[in-house]
Amino acid sequence: MDQSEAPCVRAFYHSLSGAVQYVVSDPATKECAIIDPVLDFDIASGRFHTGSVEVLLDYICANRLRTRWILDTHPHADHVSASGYLSQVTKAPTGIGKGVLKMQRLWNDIFNIGTLRTDGSQWDRLLGHGDTINIGRLALTATAAAGHSLGSISYHIGDAAFIHDTLMMPDNGTARCDLPGGNPTVLWHTIQTILRLPQDTRLFIGHDYRPNARKARWETSVRAQAETNIDLVGKDLTSFVTLRNQRDKQLLLPRLMLAALQINLNGGRLPLIDRIFDGYPGVGPGVNQRPVVGHALDMPRYWQARNVSAGMEK
Repeated sequence: MDQSEAPCVRAFYHSLSGAVQYVVSDPATKECAIIDPVLDFDIASGRFHTGSVEVLLDYICANRLRTRWILDTHPHADHVSASGYLSQVTKAPTGIGKGVLKMQRLWNDIFNIGTLRTDGSQWDRLLGHGDTINIGRLALTATAAAGHSLGSISYHIGDAAFIHDTLMMPDNGTARCDLPGGNPTVLWHTIQTILRLPQDTRLFIGHDYRPNARKARWETSVRAQAETNIDLVGKDLTSFVTLRNQRDKQLLLPRLMLAALQINLNGGRLPLIDRIFDGYPGVGPGVNQRPVVGHALDMPRYWQARNVSAGMEK
């Protein structure tokens, strides 16, 4: 592949949840997309803060990038999405896969929420399999990737693919399938689709749980996954499903699941209060524009606090 078609990818590892948020940009035009941003949530106090995304926004400002899209791969169960917050800050539109409609209906019944809109209107665009959006000169294509959840989608841009909770790093195997809507058989077929990509495709995963306390990693390749992934080598569909089911029975529910899913299924939206947000001029399409009073989250800038920055590894 021509190097001009290779996007620049910057990962931000969130050690408190093991999640990885990304900024992917076109080097030529400086346009970028944010993928799977994390809003920090302290479940003990019920307090939210923006430490993780402030570091991400600082990177965007420092490199003079312009945010064109804020994308989620699915409504996560283990951390709160910062998409709603970032949309207010950058004025960039939000996107997610069309499968979110199935997830909204499923979890609306489970949680008995009642007030949750189940039409996906919390996002600016619902992406179907094969849909594309532009990040500068580069086309980003959405690919259906169910198995971990009903709403999972992957994003392919240039020589990179953001594959979220499908494959982990090779020494960590694959994603769980035991939460409602998960299906190991479907995940197997999703993984086979990923493995049919060019062998040198850069794969960026959604989480890294650092087996054996190794240093966090988030980038791998199709070749490395096919040759060394502990859940795939020597496996066929039947043995993979058996392995995944046995392992999933031993897993605990994600610690933040009850809060995270209810927020994330609502597009990462939290209750709003009246205040003026100072904004980040030059970050998004709405350069030097401030949100209207009453339409910003009351979340101060905490990223310099020691206990917050310790949870964020660049």
